[in-house]
Amino acid sequence: MSIALQLAGLALLVLAIALAIPALVLFVEIVAALFARPHGEQEGTAPARPRFAVLMPAHDEAAGIAASIATILPQLHSGDRLLVVADNCSDATAAAARGAGAEVVERHDLSHRGKGYALDFGVRALEGDCPPVVIVVDADCSVDAQALHRLATRCAEVGRPVQALYLMHAPPGAGLRLRIAAFAWIVKNRARPLGLLRLRLPCQLMGTGMAFPWELLRSAALASGHLVEDMQLGIDLAMAGAAPLFCPQACVTSVFPSQADAAAAQRTRWEHGHLSVIASAGPRLLWRALVQRRMSLLALVLDLCVPPLASLVLLTGGFAVLAWVLLLAGGSALPLWIALCALAAVALGVLLAWRAHGRQIVSLGELLAVPAYVLAKVPMYARLLRKRQVDWVRTKRDRGPD
Repeated sequence: MSIALQLAGLALLVLAIALAIPALVLFVEIVAALFARPHGEQEGTAPARPRFAVLMPAHDEAAGIAASIATILPQLHSGDRLLVVADNCSDATAAAARGAGAEVVERHDLSHRGKGYALDFGVRALEGDCPPVVIVVDADCSVDAQALHRLATRCAEVGRPVQALYLMHAPPGAGLRLRIAAFAWIVKNRARPLGLLRLRLPCQLMGTGMAFPWELLRSAALASGHLVEDMQLGIDLAMAGAAPLFCPQACVTSVFPSQADAAAAQRTRWEHGHLSVIASAGPRLLWRALVQRRMSLLALVLDLCVPPLASLVLLTGGFAVLAWVLLLAGGSALPLWIALCALAAVALGVLLAWRAHGRQIVSLGELLAVPAYVLAKVPMYARLLRKRQVDWVRTKRDRGPD
């Protein structure tokens, strides 16, 4: 075997191990979720419900914000607040929110755009009447009954951020591609964090349905235009010793945009943002977790380094082809075997997640269309290599309330 072939084999072996780690993490999380209690791991007597504020950032959400507010107001008690931040709006969002019964502040700063800036503005507006807990809910979401009570109570109990179960549903009559996206969302936002909860480990923040102790949120670095500001905030808080916990007893839901361009733009923002966080924060988090010997932080960075499901399948499958080519050229078979084991772990994990959570969304036969769904995302990942999206862009919503 030539030196060049040996070096190529060594490089592929390192890459194979690097890809096998997120595949194994995904598999372990999904398997652990199968042994979780139906409503999570919370035990014991909960403390008294604290006073809380719901903070709702909104940008051009006039069409649907009243429906979201209508799911929140019945859950508020005397002393609670609902504050809508109408952020750089060009429509009647502020008027619609006031008409629906919310307290509203308006922000106008076109040079600083993004949800993080809106959240920071809202936190400053709350400072005159500081609640013990602040719950962030997006303006296109519906909040299940008792969800706010459960989030606020759990947050007060643990003194850390608490993340609700956040689900996105495909609209009625949606095509297969959107329903597969909804299933992938369940894997990411339900199965995986439920497995982490079963293992008594922290989870990522998901952007909505997030409860924070007031003092923790007030001191957080919120003002940014990061594509996935929620994920970055969760990392920052975990590094400060306050990693988020999952609360599946509380559920917040929204609906995928039915327009193909809007849905594609939304997924591009999420996936480009996620992959950029892996590249920028992953090594730093891993180093700190190892140096400080913090198991919770190590678990969080391992979970963070699991890329979006489609990209994980694409990367692992593409690598298996490269390893097969190396084998044909006379190289080692080990990288190929590792890649095949990683693919098997991902496939089995997805199948187990489908059996537990996805049968009502896609049939088993439709699940076999996942490779076509993955291949359809190749252009999006190609854009990531050519020109990564760095600016926050609001997703176009369907007209009318969700």
